[in-house]
Amino acid sequence: MKILLILALLCIYTPAVNAQLTDIYLPDSHFNTIKQREITSGKKLITNRIIPIALITTGVLLSTSSLEKSLQKDVRNIVGDDFYFGMDDYTRYAPIVEMYVADILGAKSRSHWFDQTKILMLSSILSNGTSSLLKKEIHKYRPGTSTHPNSFPSGHTTTAFTTATVLYEEFKHTNPLLAYSGYIFAVTTGGLRMLNNMHYLSDVLVGAGIGILSVKLVYHFQHLISWNPFKKLNGVAFAPHFSEKSAGVYLSKTF
Repeated sequence: MKILLILALLCIYTPAVNAQLTDIYLPDSHFNTIKQREITSGKKLITNRIIPIALITTGVLLSTSSLEKSLQKDVRNIVGDDFYFGMDDYTRYAPIVEMYVADILGAKSRSHWFDQTKILMLSSILSNGTSSLLKKEIHKYRPGTSTHPNSFPSGHTTTAFTTATVLYEEFKHTNPLLAYSGYIFAVTTGGLRMLNNMHYLSDVLVGAGIGILSVKLVYHFQHLISWNPFKKLNGVAFAPHFSEKSAGVYLSKTF
């Protein structure tokens, strides 16, 4: 049941890219240019999906196996049964802070801050919605003596890789160091979930794959959600604010 559900979600996440040809006459040079763009676009879409699908597939194959249970036991033996470091509650949001601080400081990005926020929200809804659905349907128990059947996949890791991938997409061409830095926090989050005995390796891998794939899909269909009422306003920046008991937003205007 679990494998069938994962495969069904992958089919939904992986829509076919259709090339449409018209009866309008085009010179060979124009036709070749258009065809090359279609091929390049198709290859790029496939490449973007390879890593997240590989993560999800590996996670599904490892889930509930004796290998991952043995690995989790070894991890806890190394750090100790009493180890717990709650920084993973915050590292999952670190790439968001990085992105908006970079915006405020004037770093060149792929999208306007409003579009970034829109993409981040849609990606989070898609990734966390998928993660929550799987948790509800699969009923996998967490490591140790936990009585909570919501281990698969890791929600913290899903969020961490969602935020890290948005940061990556925004700055990969203008500031690669900043772009890749988000994945340091994402990997740290996933690692801490295992060290804290909250998740198995498969939970983390699938959560990472869902987070990355969700963002890739939202960017692929970005042209369908291009509305932006702030694009003509200069010097306006936006950043969310999170604390343990509250959430809010900051708006800044440069004169």
